[in-house]
Amino acid sequence: MENVAYIAPPRTERIEGKTYLMSPRPRMKHNLVADNIYRIFAVYLHGKTCKAISDGTEVHLDDQNVYIPDAMIVCDRSKIHYNGVYGAPDLVVEILSPSTKKHDRFTKMQHYAAAGVKEYWIVDPLAEAVEAYLNHDGVFVLDEIYEDYDAEDRAHMTEEELAAIHTDIPVSLCDDFIVHLHDIFEDTTFE
Repeated sequence: MENVAYIAPPRTERIEGKTYLMSPRPRMKHNLVADNIYRIFAVYLHGKTCKAISDGTEVHLDDQNVYIPDAMIVCDRSKIHYNGVYGAPDLVVEILSPSTKKHDRFTKMQHYAAAGVKEYWIVDPLAEAVEAYLNHDGVFVLDEIYEDYDAEDRAHMTEEELAAIHTDIPVSLCDDFIVHLHDIFEDTTFE
């Protein structure tokens, strides 16, 4: 028999005033990608004003919208409270899951932009790709899609196609902060 004292309550998000149960436990690749992103952010930001925050922390955009992104960066530390972040983080990362991708790509994305999130990443763990969006007057505009191809695919590409492959993601918050796509998906495949 399970000890109910150790059962965590289900995680929920509030989207436009409606409470949604978060998807069942994410798959291992989802968790490892989230861990890698948080680690990359935390190492770079150590000792700096901005703070990396990992999965599990609520973001209170307003009374109607409370989200739990997979990773984020907050530069205004007055927004960080004992029970979550109040106000827009500077950068938000959402890793797609089958049950959340519609909200991540549309509803939540619109709310994050309207609230003032400066940069928004949608990470596709299956395609091993990152879409980076930048906020322009309250609307996210796709800046770039970062993805890589294996040697076999590259062998069939033209010089122009090869030149269009981007694998180094500049973080707009810091002039010298570059995240390498390989580092996000490192050690996330299984037998």
